[in-house]
Amino acid sequence: MNAGRPYPDHGLTQSAWAEIPPTQVRLDDLVTTKTQLDLDHLLDEDSTYFGDLFAHVVKWKGDLFLEDGLHRAVRAALQQRNMVHARVYTMGRHV
Repeated sequence: MNAGRPYPDHGLTQSAWAEIPPTQVRLDDLVTTKTQLDLDHLLDEDSTYFGDLFAHVVKWKGDLFLEDGLHRAVRAALQQRNMVHARVYTMGRHV
């Protein structure tokens, strides 16, 4: 297991994540895997310039773990939105 992640390593590359269609996920259904928030990413309007436009969520044992995109989730919450667009990968399924 990776530090902060209760699920085994999935081995997905950025291009594999990009093949997963985005969907809306409720913020209150997400469990974060990060212990710190980078304020530069939260406040930066161009924070997705080099990354994916959507958060990355891993579904494992019925729970949704926010692997990447904590700044997007916090920004959505600050804007009083209860959903975030994310790519959801279900552990045990092949991409």
